[in-house]
Amino acid sequence: MQMALPGIDTAVGLVTRRCPTPTDLEVVTQYGAESGASDRSEAIWALVQDVYRTGMHPGIQICIRQGGEVVLDRAIGNARGVVPGHRFDRSRAVPLALDTPINLFSAAKAVTGMVMHKLEEIGSLRLDDEVAAHLPGFERHGKERITIRHVLTHRSGIATMPTEAFDLDVLSDPDEVERIVCGLRPGAQAGSTPEYHAVTGGLIMEAVTRRAAGRSLRDVLATEVKAPLGLGWMDYGVAPEDVDRVAHNVETGAPIGPVTNLFMKRVLGKPWSEVLRMSNDPRFLGAVVPSANVIVTARDIAVFYQCIMDGGSFEGVKVFDEETIRRSLEAPHDELVIDRMLGLPLRYGSGFMLGSGSFSPYGWNRPQAFGHVGMSNLFTWADRERDLVVALLTTGKPVLGPHLVPLVKLLTGINQVFPAP
Repeated sequence: MQMALPGIDTAVGLVTRRCPTPTDLEVVTQYGAESGASDRSEAIWALVQDVYRTGMHPGIQICIRQGGEVVLDRAIGNARGVVPGHRFDRSRAVPLALDTPINLFSAAKAVTGMVMHKLEEIGSLRLDDEVAAHLPGFERHGKERITIRHVLTHRSGIATMPTEAFDLDVLSDPDEVERIVCGLRPGAQAGSTPEYHAVTGGLIMEAVTRRAAGRSLRDVLATEVKAPLGLGWMDYGVAPEDVDRVAHNVETGAPIGPVTNLFMKRVLGKPWSEVLRMSNDPRFLGAVVPSANVIVTARDIAVFYQCIMDGGSFEGVKVFDEETIRRSLEAPHDELVIDRMLGLPLRYGSGFMLGSGSFSPYGWNRPQAFGHVGMSNLFTWADRERDLVVALLTTGKPVLGPHLVPLVKLLTGINQVFPAP
């Protein structure tokens, strides 16, 4: 297989942390069942290929549904064994298949939000309950008024976790996680301006669920969502025997400077490179980290969003009540608010990042869109106005690099190919 990094290009690849890509992209492409070839799907696929050619993403899965039909379901690249700046080694490379599971990172928050809404639907809790009502000890340090909804909407005032919480052995110990969660100290008043909860929210939801429902979020997701939808993948982490099936996350792109790394540490709790190393660790892949380790395929997460967009049912199977769906898509405020952690104007629902009439992660003027983004260049969303579902999963984790312009063109192209009626 001829690769695009011979000779001196290998040295350049090491500096830019670019992964090798083949000249013939068909050799690393897999096609799913689509509702017939179309100019629209091929136009989008050409843009996906442009993103892949930058070498910033060893593997990409994309699934787009419109009108309830799959119009694009493809994978390109490799799941493991491709190293930035090094020649392609066929003996090490593992192709990225359509059924290769990928970590959603922060896009997991949308899944966790819907699991919490399901728990409210079946009577295990109410989202307006104070967290301390279900989790004794949480009220310490002035947290007694924080509600479950405050946490889901990033308004609890406890956006960051202590360093000890990122010990991979701690993450697999529910009692220790509960101790850390109860010991958190708020940095702002509950209900104040949103401050993105990169990790805290999910761990709080897991602790609350164990107390309120007597089981883990992992069990609730499996029985109440994954099984009814008939999904192959959608779990918090994976079973030990499946760890080697999960696509590796690869740090690519220009090395980030100290200022950017300081920002990443503030948001994520650890430096960027360390977070990525943790994400491939079997201990992380076996833990329940509801804000950051839902493992799924583009095809399966697209079904999840189709179900929500269709009022809670998929192919005749009811998963959520329509009233649950309505509440899940409500926003505490209609206007965009600058998130104090990210510095971006956003609209948060109880789990989703919502679209707006102006700026949103899903394009300009997408008021009926809802979804979530993940680290980095990972997008999952649906738009009720266009009856559209998009799942773009990537395994490269660049911050800066040559992928930025092609990525913007891809996202813009999806909105142009599927315009509002």
